[in-house]
Amino acid sequence: MTEPLFIAKAGKTELCLLPRMANRHGLIAGATGTGKTVTLQTLAEHFSRIGVPVFMADVKGDLAGLSRAGGGNAKVDARVEELGIEEFAPAASPVMFWDVFGKKGHPLRATVSDMGPLLFSRLLELNEVQAGVLTAAFKIADDNGWLLLDLKDLRAILQYAGENAKALAGEYGNISAASVGAIQRGLLQLEQEGGENLFGEPTLDFADLMQTEGGRGVINILAAETLYNSPRVYATLLLWLLSELFENLPEAGDLDKPKLVFFFDEAHLLFDDAPPALLTKIEHVVRLIRSKGVGVYFVSQNPLDIPDEVLGQLGNRVQHALRAFTPRDQKAVKAAAETFRPNPKLDVESAITELGVGEALVSFLEEKGTPMPVQRALICPPRSRIGPVDDVERQETLRGSVLYGHYEKQIDRESAYEILKSRASRPAERGPQEDRGFDWGGLLGGTTGPRGGHREGVLESAAKSAARTLGSELGRQLIRGVLGSLKGSRPR
Repeated sequence: MTEPLFIAKAGKTELCLLPRMANRHGLIAGATGTGKTVTLQTLAEHFSRIGVPVFMADVKGDLAGLSRAGGGNAKVDARVEELGIEEFAPAASPVMFWDVFGKKGHPLRATVSDMGPLLFSRLLELNEVQAGVLTAAFKIADDNGWLLLDLKDLRAILQYAGENAKALAGEYGNISAASVGAIQRGLLQLEQEGGENLFGEPTLDFADLMQTEGGRGVINILAAETLYNSPRVYATLLLWLLSELFENLPEAGDLDKPKLVFFFDEAHLLFDDAPPALLTKIEHVVRLIRSKGVGVYFVSQNPLDIPDEVLGQLGNRVQHALRAFTPRDQKAVKAAAETFRPNPKLDVESAITELGVGEALVSFLEEKGTPMPVQRALICPPRSRIGPVDDVERQETLRGSVLYGHYEKQIDRESAYEILKSRASRPAERGPQEDRGFDWGGLLGGTTGPRGGHREGVLESAAKSAARTLGSELGRQLIRGVLGSLKGSRPR
């Protein structure tokens, strides 16, 4: 059985996180400057040392220090002495850097199909009607076997749906030009925020997030200083990662330690203005993903940032200081105090406002899964560097990665954009007397029927109907084969 993780100390009592309880999720909360980032760094180090891979987003650049050994920090030395920690040697952790923009880490990409209409609707802030049109566009692409890999593919299918709205209405419902236009404008804004960097291939192979090195878990750090300037993109990306882990990992049952620990920093961005359908999905994923061996730890300034349905599932708690200057702050303090198992020797509500930097109220799950009584404790310092790394150090880590060169080479294979563009150009290439056969040009918005001066005979109409049926069936088979492979193993 894996040894408990020594995280904090209350007087002479060591407060340890049990690895077999680490997939019961957790919360790290507290005001700015109270020590949340250092607590996060300490937890990540401990998980790595017992062979558990970690994923975290670095919104300030401070967590990159995990890749370098610490030392020479007077505050760390003082805390080590205060806690009486023996054999405290500075040490780096195995780290892999990721970056949506491909500048500070391996490019991290998803396909439009992988993201799906629900997350895309949140990403574009669509209303219910517009979200329905977007869902129809995804379904049209699926039914025809047209891959949606990047934003130009999604634009192409939206244009196709808008131009053929009347023909598609019977099967997919009303597709209004106004809704299509709103979605296209949303895509334009997303591009201006740098969102086009997120979509494309090669897509992330989730096995690459679950590597070990020399028996230690690799800590995956997403460089998010720039990404954080687009809060919706940031939150949607992390939720997609979490959802894909849930979809792809097999059931694991009770394990001695998690397969992966996922830290969701600035968690309030995930829940701000989220529609009910998305909140239900988040709750569902958080509730069930622990059976896949994944522990999820939300990091936020205020416990009230987390909906009650999710907060109730977070068994391991580290609460740093909160400020109580406003009625909302006082409400947050009271709410945070009420979430802990009471300790008769501690006035929790008062203690939350009195905690110093690096001090916290701590309650981890005990052997039987019940929370221990809350304790006021000092957090153990990390053995790695506290603070950022410079560009030379980052590039050294990046180029030493076993993945270097794979994700850096972007692929643009044939997908919806190329297919629709090719078909739209075919009518212009034909001569006026050439036998048109099945009118693909008409499907792409060309003129057919009496207005185009072309009248169908009975045999021709029957032939076209048969061709449509055959095309539809081939499309369904293609989508099962090709998109199915995207959900599983991807070309490397």
